[in-house]
Amino acid sequence: MRLIATLPALTLVLTTGLLSQAPAPSAPKIRTLIISGQNPHDWRTVNPLLRKTLEDTGRFEVRITEEFRGAGPETLADYDLVVLNYADWHKPGLRFGDRADAALLDFVKSGKGLVLYHFSAAAFDGWTEFEKLSGGNWRPGAGQHSAAHDFTVEIKDPNHPITRGLPTTLPQAHDELYSNLKWQPEGCCHILATAWDDHSLYKNPQQPIPGPGKAEPMLWTIDYGKGRVYADMLGHDGPAVQTPTFIKLFTRGAEWAATGIVTLP
Repeated sequence: MRLIATLPALTLVLTTGLLSQAPAPSAPKIRTLIISGQNPHDWRTVNPLLRKTLEDTGRFEVRITEEFRGAGPETLADYDLVVLNYADWHKPGLRFGDRADAALLDFVKSGKGLVLYHFSAAAFDGWTEFEKLSGGNWRPGAGQHSAAHDFTVEIKDPNHPITRGLPTTLPQAHDELYSNLKWQPEGCCHILATAWDDHSLYKNPQQPIPGPGKAEPMLWTIDYGKGRVYADMLGHDGPAVQTPTFIKLFTRGAEWAATGIVTLP
């Protein structure tokens, strides 16, 4: 009788315990649009890899457009995040156009996220507002790199949500290390990580390289209106976007740009 009398209480304890261990409802997927279609780099190979990298986390739902010219606010209305893998590279006909330009700027200003990926920093020469949004850009006489090589990414702000909990140094294999970009005024962006640009690796430098080398920004963030921009200069080609370092930084940066927090391990 004593055992029977305790069964309801035992059932309640077990049920309560199971409920407390039940997983919390999953967060809504971050609706992401990769804007691409033009770039001197191999965007056709990289785009599906970027998409897979994001979707493999379980946090993102990704689509790709190869034609954003003529787009408007309705094009971006259903998205939380834009990843820009686009560079018109001195071809005026490849500019998006006023309506699409305004749609992209308004998208970020409204509180959404933008990832400026690698050579997208070279896009839209002469578009002043894009340069403000970017922080640093590849421009005529500003922007170069030595041959692709192995280097170390050094975290400068270990307390930012993107970099919190990561090692202070991360190896990146056979990638381009951008240097001497054109920067907006000091304080325009928040530097998350740098890499040492060894000037002895330049065979035929086109721009000044004083001294033995310099720590060059690789990752930074910018607040733009109510939105967030994450600039990631890593990831020159297919192999470079599949390294553990790139995947870790790119996915965490993308989540932060879209939401302002990072939940990815």
